[in-house]
Amino acid sequence: MRQTAPDGRGPVYHGPPGPDPSLPVLPGLAALLADSARRTDPEPPGGGPVLREAAAGYWWRRGLRTHPEDVAAAPGAPVLLLALLAAHGGDLLLPRPCPVWWTPQARLLGHPAYHVPTPAECGGVPDPYALLETVRRVRAEGGTPRVLLLSAVDDPTGTVAPPESVREACEAAVAEGLHVISDETWRDTLHHPEEDVFLGPAEMCPDDVTVLVDLGGSLTPAAWPCAVARFPPTDPSRADRWADRRARVLDVLTLLGAVVPGPVAPAAAHALDEPGDVARRARRAAALHGALAAAAHRAVLASGAFARPPRAGRHLYADLGPLRAGLAARGVTDSLELEDHLTGRLGAPATGGHRLGDELGALRVRFGTGMFLGATEEERAGTLAADDPTALPHVARNLAEFGAALEELG
Repeated sequence: MRQTAPDGRGPVYHGPPGPDPSLPVLPGLAALLADSARRTDPEPPGGGPVLREAAAGYWWRRGLRTHPEDVAAAPGAPVLLLALLAAHGGDLLLPRPCPVWWTPQARLLGHPAYHVPTPAECGGVPDPYALLETVRRVRAEGGTPRVLLLSAVDDPTGTVAPPESVREACEAAVAEGLHVISDETWRDTLHHPEEDVFLGPAEMCPDDVTVLVDLGGSLTPAAWPCAVARFPPTDPSRADRWADRRARVLDVLTLLGAVVPGPVAPAAAHALDEPGDVARRARRAAALHGALAAAAHRAVLASGAFARPPRAGRHLYADLGPLRAGLAARGVTDSLELEDHLTGRLGAPATGGHRLGDELGALRVRFGTGMFLGATEEERAGTLAADDPTALPHVARNLAEFGAALEELG
């Protein structure tokens, strides 16, 4: 598990860059990228017709009526979110905790961002009553709340929000005149898709939700920058309102020069079409990360700490509050010091909760399952192919080291 920890992680509010040990690239996607390597022209701002058509098909297969003119693409989710927030303006509301890259986008624009507590059973969506109270308080103080950013399949906590929690949060937001941006990057990474039900905000409030997906979540390597957004389908009675908003997003992307690299676009479109090899890899990768997350969760509980059972994605969010005495003996009294201690101990990024919108004094930290995959591409390929990845010597060793690092804190 020993990796080179990143240096110069930047200010407290910015997450560490962190190595992301990815699974080997699918041969078909690699071949498409190689075939396009001589392409010198980028995609137009918002993506070309082939890429947007593929994105529309991706959402059609998930029950969302989408046409290419309802889609915009960009080189990665952060810049696309930046353009979306710039197009909407106003104050941002988001759950606590939230992905490390959400809040900095609002800060770059000078937009206030307010974190709202989540229900006890899940992360990613705000508690509806807390949301209404936050909106009331912000307006009373002269603010202009306009956007709620949420993720029903959550990055930090690895949870899947129950449909009723998503519905209550979205109905409360829409009733207060907020537009909802739904980050669904991890919707296709459910560890047990036969057990968990995903119901997205756009299915509940189709006129008031923009969907954001970073392809690096499950379809393409994270190093290939491409993300897509689905805007509410155009309706003649609302044409000016929604067409203008998408146009403003395209304006921002154009001004930033934020275009999908030409060689990446064909591979991204192919991945969005979800042919057999891509779909099989996504399912197998989700099951693999699920097995690793479950093993890490058991290690967290065995140490005396707490974490919600992970149900999706590649992360586990642990509350080490019960280990506060042992941590204090090592000079660790807040999440910033906890991040430094565990990153050094594990040799892999352990993101402190303060970067995710949590209180600095809370001893919470996000772990990634990538640190268990293996140190080389050969080891990671073997981990992906294994029927029981946790039984592989290098995975078992990494999990044991992780458990020992937590156990010694108690």
